[in-house]
Amino acid sequence: MRAVVVVLLALLTPLAAAAQTTAPPVPAPTEPAPVTIYDFEVVRRYPHDPGAFTQGLEFRNGELLESTGRSPSTVRRVRLEDGVVIQKRELDASLFGEGLTVFGDRVLTLTWKGGQGFIWDPVTLEPKGGFAYAGEGWGLTHDATRLILSDGTATLRFLDPQTLTETGQVPVTVQGRPLRQLNELEWIEGEVFANVWHTDYIVRIDPATGVVKGVIDLASLMPDRSGLDPTDAVLNGIAWDPEGRRLFVTGKNWPTLFEIRLIERVAN
Repeated sequence: MRAVVVVLLALLTPLAAAAQTTAPPVPAPTEPAPVTIYDFEVVRRYPHDPGAFTQGLEFRNGELLESTGRSPSTVRRVRLEDGVVIQKRELDASLFGEGLTVFGDRVLTLTWKGGQGFIWDPVTLEPKGGFAYAGEGWGLTHDATRLILSDGTATLRFLDPQTLTETGQVPVTVQGRPLRQLNELEWIEGEVFANVWHTDYIVRIDPATGVVKGVIDLASLMPDRSGLDPTDAVLNGIAWDPEGRRLFVTGKNWPTLFEIRLIERVAN
């Protein structure tokens, strides 16, 4: 278990050090919080559009809502079974699409820079408005009362879902050290699951404290990535089906979406 945490910290130490110019340091606890490591088994594979530079992913009414980056960035409805894009809206060519979540009867999406967010109808994907936020937009999810936003720093930010103004923040730490590069987010049974950009790890965050309670090791999920960009075609995209208790993951430009089941790793 310790090996995975050590690797995660080693990957992020330079980034965490750089973050101190924009975020206050988080003091290490006297005894680091334990981190549970999870392996996985693949339950089922589904086709995924290899042209989709996946930024946000959510399961709704038996299908997927997905936001993509690059140009043109899109918001789309996707049929789960065969990956067919049912409906799609393109963003202005000047915008780089980022995270997505569904709150009530609204789909909300972020853009990378410029602090511009959009609201869409979940059925027609007709635009219904916009909103502004400070800093960059990376991932977006929600609990029962708040939107939760990641911006590349070691912080989760909370927004009021009606006014879309910021109401609070929590620093994210793994064993007392700031964890940056939190990307796509998903709320799952009281925890925030987050992709860590440029790694094959998903972290499980306690939203009350920001402490990473678990790390999902997906390094062996798709071992053959030949033909994919080794820099940008990385693991990104988490969706949860609360009724079927199904967990879906994919990556940027990956040809496959995976339904996986988590297995707690037994200490040696």
